[in-house]
Amino acid sequence: MNSGRNPGSSIGPGTNTPRPPVKGRGIATQVVHRFSPQRRDGFSQDEDIWWSAVDEEGLPAPVRTQVTFEQARSALCGNDSPDIFFEQSVNPYRGCEHGCVYCYARPTHSYLNLSPGLDFETRIIAKRNIAEVLREELSSPSHRPSIVNIGSATDCYQPVERELGLTRSVIEVMRDARHPFSLITKSSGVERDLDLLSELAGHRLVAAYVTVTTLDAQLARILEPRAAAPHRRLRTIRALADAGVRVGVSVAPQIPFITEDMEQVLAAARDAGATSAFYTVIRLPWELNGIMREWLEQHYPDRAARVLARIQDLHGVDAAKRLAGVSYDSSYVARMKGSGVWADMLRQRFHKACERLGFHRERSELDLTQYRPALAKGQGVLF
Repeated sequence: MNSGRNPGSSIGPGTNTPRPPVKGRGIATQVVHRFSPQRRDGFSQDEDIWWSAVDEEGLPAPVRTQVTFEQARSALCGNDSPDIFFEQSVNPYRGCEHGCVYCYARPTHSYLNLSPGLDFETRIIAKRNIAEVLREELSSPSHRPSIVNIGSATDCYQPVERELGLTRSVIEVMRDARHPFSLITKSSGVERDLDLLSELAGHRLVAAYVTVTTLDAQLARILEPRAAAPHRRLRTIRALADAGVRVGVSVAPQIPFITEDMEQVLAAARDAGATSAFYTVIRLPWELNGIMREWLEQHYPDRAARVLARIQDLHGVDAAKRLAGVSYDSSYVARMKGSGVWADMLRQRFHKACERLGFHRERSELDLTQYRPALAKGQGVLF
C-alpha cells in the first residue's frame, strides 16, 4: 500500500511554513515527482523545485498555461477495477487547468517527467488525433461495446477545450458509431455540445455527471481555482436536464472538516434537475499526499493535522502506517468510500439524504445494442 506514502515534502527549504499560494492555481510548488533523481525522503533542499518568479509585491507571480500536442497511439483505456462503473475511458488531455488540489490524477504527470504540482495544472498535453484513433478502435471487428467514460483522468471541458474542440470531436465519433458513453465535468463548457448530447440522450446513448464538491464559493475558489463556480455548475445541471440529458451529481470528494455541506449540495442539485447522485472520499496516492498537506498548511493551518488524521481514519490507516506517512488505503475494496466508523457515518448521511430527496444511487442505464462498427468508419451516421 505504498501508494499512500508521501514521496517528498512540499514545505519550503529551511522553513516550517509552506510557500504562499500562486494566484489562480491550486498548488504553489513544483513538487518533486517520485521518478525524479532529485527526490529525497523528508525535506528537499533543491531550490529549483520551487516556483521562484515573484511580482512587484514579492508574491508568487501568475503562471501561464502551456499547451503542447502529442500524437495518441491509442484512445480507449481499459479498466478492470470492480469499484469503477465503466470498463473503458477516453481522455483527450493530460493534466487539467482547473487545478483541483485533491485530484487523484495529479500523480500521472510523473510518468511524463513533469511535476504533479504546478506542472499538472499549467503543462497541458492535448492529444490532437484522439478522434481519428478512437474511430479506428471503434470500427475494429474485435471491439466489444461497454460504457465508455469521457473525462475520468482530466476534465474534458477544461478551458483549452473551447479552442481545440477535442472532446466534441470524440463525441461526434461516439455518435457516428452509436456507442453509449458517459461524461463527467466541473465545467459549464459542456453546454456548448447540448446539440449533440440532447439527440444522443433521446436514444439512451449518453449520461452526464456534474461534480459539485461544495456550495461554498470561497472554498471552491481555493480548492478548485479554475473550475466553474458552484452556482454555475447548478445552472449547467439545469441546462442538461432541460435538454433531456440524464444528469447526475457527483458530491466528490468528501474531505473531512473541509467539505461539510453534502446534504445542501444534494438538495440544490436535485432542484436543478439531477436525478442520480454518488460520492467518493478523498484519496491521497503518491505525491498527492504531500500536495494536500501543503494546501492544508497554506489555507487551514489551524485544522491541518485534524483533517489529515480524519482522512487516515476514513481509510483505516493504523498507527504504524501513519508514522510511515501513509494517508489512505489504496485497495479497491475501500479506496472510494473508505472503511470504519467515520466512513459508515458518511455513508449513512449520503443514503438518508438521497432517500429524502428521491435520488437514484444507480447510474443511468445506457443501450449497448445500438453500436455499429461500420458506422464508426463514416459509412453513415445515426441521425
